[in-house]
Amino acid sequence: MKALVAGLAGCLACCTGFMPAWAQAPSGPASASPERGRALLMERQDTGCILCHQIPGLPVGGALGPSLHGLAQRSTPAQARERIADARRFNPNTLMPAYLSVEGLHNVAARYRGQTVLTPLAVDDIVSYLFQPDTTAP
Repeated sequence: MKALVAGLAGCLACCTGFMPAWAQAPSGPASASPERGRALLMERQDTGCILCHQIPGLPVGGALGPSLHGLAQRSTPAQARERIADARRFNPNTLMPAYLSVEGLHNVAARYRGQTVLTPLAVDDIVSYLFQPDTTAP
């Protein structure tokens, strides 16, 4: 599946000269870490995930976004990654931040312009935590 996504992203880059951040593979030999993913989900400043979502294995979170309990029963890791990368692709009116996109953002402080909130590896870390066997049960 990763090869298919990478291939499609490569076609997009070749044909348009643009590759969205969500489609870029992490550079280097790093691999996703559920432990880093858990830490990122707990951050209230940088990611804010726990402020809006109920997340398996973590303290009680918010109720603004959907519960992430049972996520593996209704989604795939690739689908979850796409939503984290830029949920506006699925719902233009979402309140969820675009973690791997800088397109269409307004009023961004000068020092943050052109920077994504998370790296592709950080998103992979989050997805690896959310799709661990012990965190996917409803």
